[in-house]
Amino acid sequence: MRKLKNLKLIFILLIILGNTFYAQKSNVQIAGDYVQILIPVSAAASTFFKDDKSGRIEFIEAFATCLSATYLLKFTIKRERPDGSSSLSFPSGHTSSSFQAASFIHFRYGFEYAIPGYLAAAFVGYSRVYAKKHYTSDVLAGAALGILSSYVFTDKYEKVNIIPSIEGNSFGFNLSYKF
Repeated sequence: MRKLKNLKLIFILLIILGNTFYAQKSNVQIAGDYVQILIPVSAAASTFFKDDKSGRIEFIEAFATCLSATYLLKFTIKRERPDGSSSLSFPSGHTSSSFQAASFIHFRYGFEYAIPGYLAAAFVGYSRVYAKKHYTSDVLAGAALGILSSYVFTDKYEKVNIIPSIEGNSFGFNLSYKF
C-alpha cells in the first residue's frame, strides 16, 4: 500500500511541476511529455508488484544503457531540431526511453502486457514530430535504440524454472517456483 502512495505522490508532483513548465506547449506535446515519463515508471513499478528483483536490475541496466547511448549520439551527431531550438534532435530521447520501457515489459512479461506501452510509446513519438522537436528519422532511431537496449538486457520472466544439473555421475533437475 505504501508503494501505491509513493507512486501517487510522484504523479501529483509531476503534474504540478509540469504545469509550471508547459505554458507555451500544445496539449499533444504536454501529453507526450507526461506519457514518456509514465511508461518507464510503469515498467519499473511492474518489477515491484511482481517482486521481480532480477527484472528490476535488468530494467535499470537497459534504461541506463538506452539513455547513455541516446545522449552520446545527441552530443556526437548534433542534428538541429526542426524548430531550430537546439542541435540535440537525433535520436529522440523521449521516444527511446518510452520504447525501452514498453519493450522491457514485452520481453520480460509478454507481448500482451506490452500492447498499451507500445501504443503509448508510438504516441510519444508522434507528439515529438507534431511539436517539431524531431524528424521522423529521429523518432524511429529512438524507438530502435530503446527496443535494442531492452532486447540485450532482458530475459523472459519465468515463474517456474527447471534447470538440468550434472555433477560427476549424477544427473538431476533443480526446480524453482516464484510466488
